[in-house]
Amino acid sequence: MDFIHAFVLALVQGITEFLPISSSAHLILLPYLSGWSDQGLIYDLAAHLGTLGAVILYFRRDLGRVLVGGWQSISGHGVSEDGRLFWYLVIASVPVGIVGLTIYGLVAGQFRAAALIAVTNILFALLLWWSDKSARLSRDFNAINLRDALLIGMAQAVALIPGVSRSGVTITAALFLGLTRQAAARFSFLLSVPATLMATTYGLYRLLFLPAEGDVLMFSLVAVLSFLGALMAIHLFLRFLDRFGMLPYVVYRLVLGGLLLVLFI
Repeated sequence: MDFIHAFVLALVQGITEFLPISSSAHLILLPYLSGWSDQGLIYDLAAHLGTLGAVILYFRRDLGRVLVGGWQSISGHGVSEDGRLFWYLVIASVPVGIVGLTIYGLVAGQFRAAALIAVTNILFALLLWWSDKSARLSRDFNAINLRDALLIGMAQAVALIPGVSRSGVTITAALFLGLTRQAAARFSFLLSVPATLMATTYGLYRLLFLPAEGDVLMFSLVAVLSFLGALMAIHLFLRFLDRFGMLPYVVYRLVLGGLLLVLFI
């Protein structure tokens, strides 16, 4: 992997990971347009480490309170609001862990077909538009309950299918449940932490059984640039969310999905 490849890959992965525009659709289009080969597991891992670091840094105060609340509930000091959120995040992460381990072969193989990614990108973009258009936007973050966590967690499991978009489908579910845009996005971002931790851990496990390859400098570059891209994307997304809603992302996904259909079908 050369510098330009690493630079583009890291920024694309970092920026698209948390926006509701499907990072997988971009990552399949990138090699087609550039002629680059697949970057390999080690650089995927670097990119995920970067995005994980970004969301942890951005929500460090929320995550700190959640971890303290979770520890207090485990150690018998009662369940506070932060403690409940800890368990909601744990419960919401179970479906994606179970489904991911069950169908990993399909996700890494047949599900990466360009036609499928194009279709899921378009269909779930329309679903995102519908949820935003019909949303009551009447429930704030503190109103999230166990039912919400379970339903959003099940929606997150669907995002294992490339083209769906993890952030897109979890925000879609949250909006259908009546949460405000900010509450939906905040819960989606917090929920990405355990999901990305699981994916990164599994990537490290798989890496143990593969020949050592990759360059330390390029690995570091991809991680750092993914971190910076993700940090910028999270900040700008939340800043302009209430002003523009989901329509810009829906339009972008429809165009991207159409482009994939034209190029690959």
